[in-house]
Amino acid sequence: MTGRESDECVPALTIDESSKLAGNAGEGEPDRRHAYQAAGTAFVVLFWIVGVSLWGLPFFYDFMVQQFGWTRAQVTSGNALSKLLIGPVFGFFAGWLVDRFGPRREMMVGILMAATALIGLGWISSLGMFYFFYLFNALGYVCGGPLPNQVLLTRWFDQSRGKAMGFAYLGIGIGGAAVPWIAHALVHRFGWQSALQILGLLLAACAFPLAFFVKEAPKRKVASVSVQPGAGKKAFWSIPFFLLTSGSMCSVAAIAGTQQNLKLYLSIDRHFAQADAAGVISFVLTFSIAGRLLIGWMADRFQKKYVMLLTYLLVAAGIPLLLLAHSRSLLYLSAAIFGVGLGGDYMIIPLMTAEIFGLEILGRLLGVILTAGGVAEALAPWVVGRLRDVTGSYSQACFLLVGLALLGAIAVLALPKHRRAA
Repeated sequence: MTGRESDECVPALTIDESSKLAGNAGEGEPDRRHAYQAAGTAFVVLFWIVGVSLWGLPFFYDFMVQQFGWTRAQVTSGNALSKLLIGPVFGFFAGWLVDRFGPRREMMVGILMAATALIGLGWISSLGMFYFFYLFNALGYVCGGPLPNQVLLTRWFDQSRGKAMGFAYLGIGIGGAAVPWIAHALVHRFGWQSALQILGLLLAACAFPLAFFVKEAPKRKVASVSVQPGAGKKAFWSIPFFLLTSGSMCSVAAIAGTQQNLKLYLSIDRHFAQADAAGVISFVLTFSIAGRLLIGWMADRFQKKYVMLLTYLLVAAGIPLLLLAHSRSLLYLSAAIFGVGLGGDYMIIPLMTAEIFGLEILGRLLGVILTAGGVAEALAPWVVGRLRDVTGSYSQACFLLVGLALLGAIAVLALPKHRRAA
């Protein structure tokens, strides 16, 4: 299935009559066009910020290893150090800003930072500059990635929230599936450093205008899904929030540890040609498109707890053969399973958070959850790369990643079945 074919299969988005986006008394139905505009903007921004900038950068790691003589631990540590520095400092603050001022302005800032990161990484020659521009990549992800887009869509959509989120998150899958081929073509023609700079310019040119013109949703009337006054602060100290955060961290760590080492494994350990390695990575992220559609559809129809559990089990099932398989047919089978789980993982988190805690402090809750996930996403690839450098294989790292995914599934099992009472 190609990205174009998957996009044509996306079901039409609707705004349910029960999802009136009212602010003051007397306001009527929101403009349906603005809601579609929000979904389209989120699609494009996530395509570039996550699909290209986040998932695309590991495609260039082996070039850095070969040209600069860096180790796997060093090239994966850029993401680790930047997320560890940026996430804890800015994560909650970014969520507070979204709740206070809306996601639009923060999204624009994030887009410019992500573009700066790619352009800067295109002319680095030292580890110091590598780390410096990776800080901009982390800031771009925090300010322009899932957090503002999730809040934007959650405010515009209610009953069809899962469908809207699934559509927008197709941008990550299509971007991630396309970037290996785009990067391979640019590298072949211009070299890997110029390829990064071109991707940065394209990111700014395509995503910034849409974020500039997107409309903020009117504030919702407090409904039964929202926590009542005084209950918001208690959410951060509740057992469901701890389980949701820890489960998310485990699954994100398993995904990031696998995904960011995959190109290194295929290119250097398995001696795949660049085009063949790009094909496997693109295959994973193409199946993530199906995962987003499937999980979004299921989230609107079944208990979100069990939909979330399914995504974590798919991640755990796909990792072993992806890193250990010697047969190409098994490699592609595991890539498909892992891709479906990857596709649903990030998307189900805001849906489950809104289901349990409501919308009143959603930005702050997601700020903490995504910050914690960013720490896990930062450390896991570095740990996996370090284990490979020390042991000479990915076997021990594979068992670690599967164990993390299963721990996440256990945390999800302990979540409440029904919406948390106010």
